[in-house]
Amino acid sequence: MPSSSSPYYLKGSRMNVRLNSVIGWLARHGVSLAGSAEMSVRGRKSGQMQRIPVNPHAYDGGQYLVSARGHSQWVRNMRAAGGGELRVGRKVRVFTAEELPDEEKLPILRTYLEKWGWEVNQYFQGVTAKSSDEEITASAPDHPVFRIEFTG
Repeated sequence: MPSSSSPYYLKGSRMNVRLNSVIGWLARHGVSLAGSAEMSVRGRKSGQMQRIPVNPHAYDGGQYLVSARGHSQWVRNMRAAGGGELRVGRKVRVFTAEELPDEEKLPILRTYLEKWGWEVNQYFQGVTAKSSDEEITASAPDHPVFRIEFTG
């Protein structure tokens, strides 16, 4: 757990890391599990593309990426890079990303938890899709959300 002065981030267990590797490999080879994709974002220090499986989330005509585990490395890289790529098999979609302020996250987080809660509730510290607006809003600073726009 982070200290009170550091941003929330919950590191994945060895099992989570292995499972993410499998999900990423599947997406890279054209198999999307429940809508998952492999995201690539340029590393802010290395300059190399970093890959991670993600659950792109559609809401009210927009596309979003939510960091269930908090202020992870991909979040920090996305802030620096301003975009990346989503891949499922040979289909690669380049996107730009804009981070949402906490006050705009409520409907996205609620619908994300409705769709993906079975997979991510453990990272939301007791907050679920059935939590009150106040509880979800209180958790918003711990879960970065990016609105993505596909280019080309």
